Amino acid sequence: MDLLKLVPPGLVVALLAILILSQVFYAALPYRKRAYVPILVTTAAGFVLGQLWDYLGLPSLRLGQANMVPAIAFALLLQPLARFVPRLNREPKEPKEPNEPKEPKHPAPHP
Repeated sequence: MDLLKLVPPGLVVALLAILILSQVFYAALPYRKRAYVPILVTTAAGFVLGQLWDYLGLPSLRLGQANMVPAIAFALLLQPLARFVPRLNREPKEPKEPNEPKEPKHPAPHP
């Protein structure tokens, strides 16, 4: 129970909102087929900017400790930049071809 006291409720609300909103952006925005991780990263960046907006004391609408309206606006405005988020290539790289041709393992039979 001590761990629950260390985590602020606004952090839990913000994490859930980031996950839910990134799924909504992935499903609803009219972009071509995209990977989910860049959308999640840009949504999280939007929420960080929204919290910065709140930290600066600018007007906002809150849900608990999470600043929602600027966070959602920033997350939506950052979505076109999701294509620039670098991704790991999951496909293995092909080994380079050797410079010298190899001998065949099984030579063709001679007639």
